Amino acid sequence: MVAEKAKPLPREENRRGPCAAELHQGYLSVLGERVRNLRARRGMTRKILARDSGVSERYLAQLESGQGNISIGLLRQVAGAMSVPLEDLVREGREQPIELTLLIQRLERLGPEDVADVHRLVAERFGRDSDAHRNSRVALIGLRGAGKTTLGRMLAQHIEVPFVEMHKEIERDSGMSLSEIFSLSGQSAYRRYERRALERVIDEYPRAVIATGGSLVSEPGTFDLLLSACYTIWIKASPEEHMSRTMAQGDLRPMSGNAEAMDDLRRILAERDALYAKADAMVDTSKNTVGQSFDRLVAFVNGEASASRE
Repeated sequence: MVAEKAKPLPREENRRGPCAAELHQGYLSVLGERVRNLRARRGMTRKILARDSGVSERYLAQLESGQGNISIGLLRQVAGAMSVPLEDLVREGREQPIELTLLIQRLERLGPEDVADVHRLVAERFGRDSDAHRNSRVALIGLRGAGKTTLGRMLAQHIEVPFVEMHKEIERDSGMSLSEIFSLSGQSAYRRYERRALERVIDEYPRAVIATGGSLVSEPGTFDLLLSACYTIWIKASPEEHMSRTMAQGDLRPMSGNAEAMDDLRRILAERDALYAKADAMVDTSKNTVGQSFDRLVAFVNGEASASRE
């Protein structure tokens, strides 16, 4: 057996005030109740779960009462002993319906192309706006330095619609600059502001050109909302051009204190490539003038160009 003691929150985790500590304790309580309910559903006593997981009964009692600040390794052992996916234990919010669990398990057995087909069918049946509504909003995605702001402003003026920059909308809703959001509240708070701002922008602007943050695509729910409500175009550039354009704008942070900045940038682009590629079309600004890239962008918006990824 593994004997564990409940550990108090480290001071680093408490620096953001009692609210964060209360949220953490609330999560531990939900986690403990979920473990207790799943164990009961499987007809397992705490003694049996302790034997099968290698975690002591005493620590399981602390965990189920919401007092055990369990490590991910031990929680993985508990999940394995109950034959429950670890992600089902640690998820935020309420336990998901059994139908959704079964659906996810079925999807996991499909190949990538079949999953893409299922996603398209679900979006068309339940979530995606009509093509007329989607095409009235153009959203530009891509990493900073690709040309989203320059091309977006030009396109908005050309088709006579508002130009919306998501970072300004997030700052407006939060009453803080982006740097303040990250330093005071962290990335999770930024993601919440980003989602709320996007929902409001979609409600307020039936026609617009929207320039999004480069990392929006890494938040599945927010990205799916964007794809469902907007005609989305990936503004692409090479890593070298991303870096040089960002620095030309006076932002030296990409190179500040980081000798491996270019490797990091290439890694980010590689990890996001498949996400950006979910856009309806792509405009590669590398080695092209602003005018050439803009002509290509207008051709997509007017339906005069194919969305092939040449």
